[in-house]
Order: sequence, then structure tokens, then C-alpha cells
Amino acid sequence: MATGNLLYAQSGGVTAVINATASGVITEARERRIRVLAAREGILGALREDLVDTARESIASIRALAHTPGGAFGSCRYKLKSLEEDRAKYERLLDVFRAHDVRWFLYNGGNDSADTALKVSRLAAASAYPLTCIGVPKTIDNDLAVTDCSPGFGSAAKYTAVSVREAALDVAAMAGSSTRVFVYEAMGRHAGWLAAAAGLAGDGADDAPHLILFPERAYDEADFLARVQAVVDRVGWCVVVASEGIRTADGGFVAESGGGTDAFGHAQLGGVAPYLAGRVKDALGLKVHWATPDYLQRSARHIASQTDLDQAIAVGRAAVRYALERRNATMPAVRRVSDNPYRWTIEPAPLARVANREKKMPAAFLRRDGYGITAAARRYLQPLVRGEAYPPYRDGLPAYVSLKNTPVAKKLPDWP
Repeated sequence: MATGNLLYAQSGGVTAVINATASGVITEARERRIRVLAAREGILGALREDLVDTARESIASIRALAHTPGGAFGSCRYKLKSLEEDRAKYERLLDVFRAHDVRWFLYNGGNDSADTALKVSRLAAASAYPLTCIGVPKTIDNDLAVTDCSPGFGSAAKYTAVSVREAALDVAAMAGSSTRVFVYEAMGRHAGWLAAAAGLAGDGADDAPHLILFPERAYDEADFLARVQAVVDRVGWCVVVASEGIRTADGGFVAESGGGTDAFGHAQLGGVAPYLAGRVKDALGLKVHWATPDYLQRSARHIASQTDLDQAIAVGRAAVRYALERRNATMPAVRRVSDNPYRWTIEPAPLARVANREKKMPAAFLRRDGYGITAAARRYLQPLVRGEAYPPYRDGLPAYVSLKNTPVAKKLPDWP
């Protein structure tokens, strides 16, 4: 039987189903009699030797993770640099792994997390420490390479499409005497997958959303304003969905806030919806409302997609199997077998093909005029939002779980 402990950590922005992946990891490991430790606040917890023992959690609590949003162990935005630049930090990680007999490391995150898991695997190999590193996919942006889709995206996509459809009914009801244009901002720095998902809200040419702005297409203000006016003239009102990462032709973000960069070196973006709403109001004289759902998009477990939930659990279970099979520097990826009926499977993908790569919207998914999605995009997106995975409710509200997160005794000096 395999000996040693498995360390699981969450990274980056959480999703509505990242805890479902954690549930899959812990459940699979328990079935194989492997002890699972979890790092508080992702890689920071590993560096600080701030670990919790998931064996102290009840089976019921681990099962309840599958319907609880947020990050049960805490996540972080913390970018480790190259092995050469941050060697002391990587070596500290190995010291923590040695101290707690960690033989399997599962890092649940996006592109940067895949890169970290890959680097840790290489250092462990160079140091002759028996460690298997697995990158576990997660991101609402759906921009991970190799995998057909990223767990977390389907639920955020469902929330986006539902929100846009419902808001459109509100706008239509009030357009005669009130709001004529509504602008909805979707997450997506470089890839417009979530904005595209809003396109599922309507089927006909005059159904909302009438205009979608993608990062993959340069923002042309004059053309955009002309199209808004044309829709209002034709339909009586207009719903716009804009990805937060839309850029002008010179490459500058339309909504760059000037607030510097985040922990990953990305420019801080600050409100494309209010900016566009202001331009529509000033240039066209129309009454405008806007919404920036922000964290609501990624935390909306109450409207999660069953497809997304199933895939989130599946990658967690597969990650444990791959780890025990010593498939080092690997990620469990979703492979689409067919569109109709929708079928999928989980297959191993090398982290070297995932790390720091970005999957953008294919040109075939963007309507020729650049303001909507094609039939091909619908075929891709619709299966990912199917199925209702409602959490249990108590007193009218979702019943979520809080773990005990019993700490593991430290064995090393504090990390500065």
C-alpha cells in the first residue's frame, strides 16, 4: 500500500464548485486510505507550514463541500517566480513536504498554478525527493489549455446567461418610460468565454443580449455607439454584455483602473460597465443602467450547472488516482467525446502543455460582425450549463458547511 500524505491546496479566484473538487479529492483519498492535509490560503499555507488535517472532518462535512461555494481551506493570489529567482521558497516547500511526509501534491487552480506545480515537480526530481505533483483544473474564465472546459466555468456561465435573460425582461418592461440600455459586465481578462455564455440567454436576432463585446475583438467606440442606437431604434431597448478585458485597437484596456497590478502581474481592471454606460448616456442621451456582478459570478452555487458539478468532482477523484499512479506533472483534463448527446471523459494532460498557456475563443465562435456568438459556440456552450445542481435549503437559504480545519502541529521554524 502507498505510504505518505497527500497535500491539497486551492489557488486563485475560487469558483462555485472548487469545493466539490476538494470533496472529490478527499473522498477518493479516503477510499484508498491516504491521509489528506490541506494548506490554508493555497501555496502561502504550504510555505508557512499552516496545514490542516482533513481526517478530522466528518464524512457528512466532506460530502457537504460538494454544494458549498467559496474556498473551504482558503485560497490566495501569490505568484512564485522562476526556480532561480525564488529558489529559497521552493526549497522551503520541499522542507515542509519532508517534515510532513508529503508524497503527493495537488494544486487546484488555473494557469499560474499549473506552472507552480510543474516547477515544484522539477525541483523535487532534481533534489531526489519522491514527490508526485498534479495540477487540478479550475477557473471560471475557461482559458486553460488542453482541457475542453474548466471546472467552475459551466456554473458561472449558467449564472451569466440566467442573469442576462432575467434582467432583459426587466428592461423590456420599463423601456417605454425608463431604462433604454442595460450594460452587464462579465469577467474575462483576455478570453471572452463568460461574455459568450451570455449569448445563450436569447435565440432570435432581437433577443437579448443584443451586443456582446469580446476581448478577442478590438473595441471601436463609434461603431459600438451606432449599433446601440440602431438596436434601440429597432427593438425599443438594448442589452449589452461586455467582457471586463475589452481593449482598444492600440491594445489598451478600456477599463484599466490605473490601480497598478495584482499578485500575478496583471493590470487591475476597474469597471467597464459603468464606463460604457457613461459613454452611451453622454453620446446618445439614453437612460442607462449597468451591473458588475464580479464575485457573484463565481460564487453562485445556488444556480450551479450539474455538468460543472459532475466534472469538478471527477477531476478531483482523477487527480488522486493519477498521483497514486505516479503520473508526475500531470493534470486531469476534460475531453469532449460528443456534442449530442453530450458525453465527456477525463484524461491525463502534461502540465508542460498547460502551464502559462491561454485558450481564447476560437474565431469560429464569434459572429462575423464581432458582436455575438455563432451556432458553433452554442453547440459548445449549451451542454456546459445543463442540469440544476441545487444545494439543500434551510429556512429559505442554502445550507452550506464550515469545516473545523483542525491545524497540524508545526515542525519547522516559522517562514519569514
